[in-house]
Amino acid sequence: MEAAVFILSLVDCCALIFLSVYFIITLSDLECDYINARACCSKLNKWVTPEMLGQGLTAVLMLVSLHWFIFLLNLPVATWNIYRYTKVPVGNMGVFDPTEIHNRGQLKSHMKEAMIKLGYHLLCFFIYLYSMILALIND
Repeated sequence: MEAAVFILSLVDCCALIFLSVYFIITLSDLECDYINARACCSKLNKWVTPEMLGQGLTAVLMLVSLHWFIFLLNLPVATWNIYRYTKVPVGNMGVFDPTEIHNRGQLKSHMKEAMIKLGYHLLCFFIYLYSMILALIND
């Protein structure tokens, strides 16, 4: 059972790593003017909810399987994703809004956030991999 939890978390983490890389590539394309702001924000907003659900799934899995340290490691990122999603101003297209993405350095902050999440998901990937191997050896 424990190995199955970590295998599922590992697969979920791989998807979140891919999503973080996708966010970085799309934001850097916007930064270099390869795509316009509306197309970029439309692409990114489509993946905000799956990212939030993926992070929430991992947090709930760790809570249910009583892995407190890993749950507490996942909780801040899951909470941040939910906070970001719920605090979208009325009238905006989504978390990424084409009319505001070039204002007040939002593009740089979104890029920094995507890089931090990539590093976080890579760290979690190796924690889940180690825990999965340990669980398979103990079974």
